[in-house]
Amino acid sequence: MPQKDQEIALLRTELEMLMRERQSLLRVVGASAALIASLDSKRLPVGAVEAADVVATAINGLPEETLQDALNAVHAEIEEGPVA
Repeated sequence: MPQKDQEIALLRTELEMLMRERQSLLRVVGASAALIASLDSKRLPVGAVEAADVVATAINGLPEETLQDALNAVHAEIEEGPVA
């Protein structure tokens, strides 16, 4: 196989691996977002609230399109609640 063909095959393999990893990460983020959205922070131990806040802050930092991709990956929807 010529050098250029080998490089193309290697890049294709790497890209496919990255896309599979992205899908896995999207599922984790989507499931986390759905879980966080369903929690009642008043009923959680302080440590759990702090951990949920860290996760929620990271999720909120994602671009809207990425978050939507993550929710779609787990077939979840987050209902908009009243803003406090």
